[in-house]
Amino acid sequence: MVAMSLSKINELAKEVLDIEAKSILRLKNNIGEEFDKAIDILYNCKGRVIVTGMGKSGLIGKKIAATMSSTGTPTYFLHPAESTHGDSGVITRNDVIIAISNSGETQELLNLLPLIKRFGCEMIGMTGNLNSTLSKTSEVVLDISVEREACPLGKAPTASTTATLAMGDALAVCLMEKKGFTKEDFLLFHPSGKLGKGLTYKVRDLMITGDKMPLVSESESFKDVINTISEYKLGMAMVLNDDKTLAGVLTDGDIRRTVIKYPDTSNIKVKDVMTVNPKRITSDAYAASALNLMEKYSITALAVVDEGNVPVGVIHVHDLLRAGVA
Repeated sequence: MVAMSLSKINELAKEVLDIEAKSILRLKNNIGEEFDKAIDILYNCKGRVIVTGMGKSGLIGKKIAATMSSTGTPTYFLHPAESTHGDSGVITRNDVIIAISNSGETQELLNLLPLIKRFGCEMIGMTGNLNSTLSKTSEVVLDISVEREACPLGKAPTASTTATLAMGDALAVCLMEKKGFTKEDFLLFHPSGKLGKGLTYKVRDLMITGDKMPLVSESESFKDVINTISEYKLGMAMVLNDDKTLAGVLTDGDIRRTVIKYPDTSNIKVKDVMTVNPKRITSDAYAASALNLMEKYSITALAVVDEGNVPVGVIHVHDLLRAGVA
């Protein structure tokens, strides 16, 4: 065996990535009526989605099942060889089957077909062979064929498994969008780890409170409030009524607009130029909801109020981002 030089290894690595990237992009041509049917079948599934596949297809199937489960679609992986030794008992008449085989002729998978047909389960076949047994017995067929494998021998599943994984991700993402899966829903399935950590925070965990809140009276002068905003460095001040409830906010944007409109601001009160009925949030709301509100209305800080509309804090976008809320 002749050792490869480092330059040859780098060239081969780049070629592998090129082949696999092209295989994924080629799948775009296969997105159409059959894909739409697959999404409809999965969306209307009354039971669970059962993913099955043998060998490398099975390993990819496990990942597809895990992704679907974590994005709101109850999904289970069934090993086709074990299925004929008792494990097929997990299948019910309300389930949908996703069967994966690049050749479409994997014997262990074909052995499972009579049971699937007996139960009357709809089957989505993912295969690279549209003339295969799997293709002909599936209600919907997703073409995952590739021009060639990235393996120099053309034998090891490489580009084909990458394409299958990408098609599975496309199914999962489109399905979660169709179901209206939200960040809060995601939190329920990912309460631990980095993915869910940012979503576990409530506003009260990250808000600024006490004497760090920029609070001013609506009767204060505009110039004095500018000094307060500069001092607290939050880009805004919360303006209070006489009863200490939130009357409005004065932001950096309000200041700019006021200075442009009024050459002389010496006699202006903050109540004359503040933003009334500002966006606000409660302390028990998820921090992710606060970030969503900020992004939607292009603001950097939110007043946090209690049930009586009394300010109890302020939350800034920088604190949300530092906490990993996204």
